[in-house]
Amino acid sequence: MSTAHLPRIGLVGAGIMGKPMGLNLLKAGYTLGVYARRPETATDLAHAGARLYPNPAALAAETELIITMVSDTPDVEAVLFGKDGIVLGAKSGLLVVDMSTISPVTTQTMAQRLATQGLRMLDAPVSGGEAGAIAGTLTIMVGGKAEDFAEALPVLTALGKTITLIGDHGAGQVVKACNNLIIAQTVIAVSEAFALAQASGVDLEKMRTALAGGFAGSKVMEVHAKRIIEDNYAPGFKAKLHDKDMRIAAQTIQSLDLNLPSSQLAIQYMHQLVEQGNGELDSSALAKIVQQLA
Repeated sequence: MSTAHLPRIGLVGAGIMGKPMGLNLLKAGYTLGVYARRPETATDLAHAGARLYPNPAALAAETELIITMVSDTPDVEAVLFGKDGIVLGAKSGLLVVDMSTISPVTTQTMAQRLATQGLRMLDAPVSGGEAGAIAGTLTIMVGGKAEDFAEALPVLTALGKTITLIGDHGAGQVVKACNNLIIAQTVIAVSEAFALAQASGVDLEKMRTALAGGFAGSKVMEVHAKRIIEDNYAPGFKAKLHDKDMRIAAQTIQSLDLNLPSSQLAIQYMHQLVEQGNGELDSSALAKIVQQLA
C-alpha cells in the first residue's frame, strides 16, 4: 500500500491492547512511532517496522495523529500533560485519539485544555478485548468533533469494525461505561438463571443452546455462559480492569445524582470479586459471587 497520503501515527501504550492495534496499523501501511513505558513490550512492534521513542513529547513532535491506549485516567493525564508529555512536543493541530477507558468528566476537561494549546482530541474507547484488538474488529465509541472524527476514521477502520461517533467530547466514554454496566449485569442475570436451573436439575449446556436462539441470546450467553458452565475463567478481559471501569461508571452515576440500583449491585459484585483475589480472572467470574450468594 502506498503511504504517501497516510498520516504519521503515534501510539502511546504497547500492552495487551496497544500492541496488536499497533501491528494492525503497520499492516495497513501506516508509518508508526511508539512510546511504551516498558520498552520491552514494544519489541514486536519494533521488529514489525515501528520506530520507538524515548517519551511522549518526542513522539508527538513527529506525528500528525497520536493514539493513547493506557490503563486509567491519571495515566492519560500524565501522558498528555506530565513530564515529557505530548503537549510539550506537539505541533499545533495534532489530533489526540484517546482509546483508553477513563472518566467522561475528565475527558471533557482534557479536551478543553488541549484546545487552548491548539490541539484536538477524540475519546474513542473500545470493546472487544484482546481478541478484537488482534483481529482488528473492535467496537469503537467516539466522542468529539465531527470533522476530527472524519479525519481519524480511516485510521480507526484499521483497528475496528463498528465505529460510531456518539456525540461531543466525553460521549464515547459515557457509552463505554454503559457497555461495561450492561455486560456485568448480563453476566449476573445469566449466573442467577444458571443457579436456578442447576438447583432444578436442568442441564446447563442444553439450556444455553435453547436460550441462545431467543431473546435471551447475547454475546454473554454465547461466550461467558460457556465459561461459567466449564468453570474456566482464563482471562479475555481481566476482572481487575472491569472493576476499574465499573469504578468510572460509579463516579459518573454519582456525578449525575442518579439512583441505579441494579448498576450499583453489579459495581459492588465486581469489586467483591477482585477483593477476594480474583482480579486476574476473566470478569465473567462474577458468577462466583452469584454462586456464593445463591
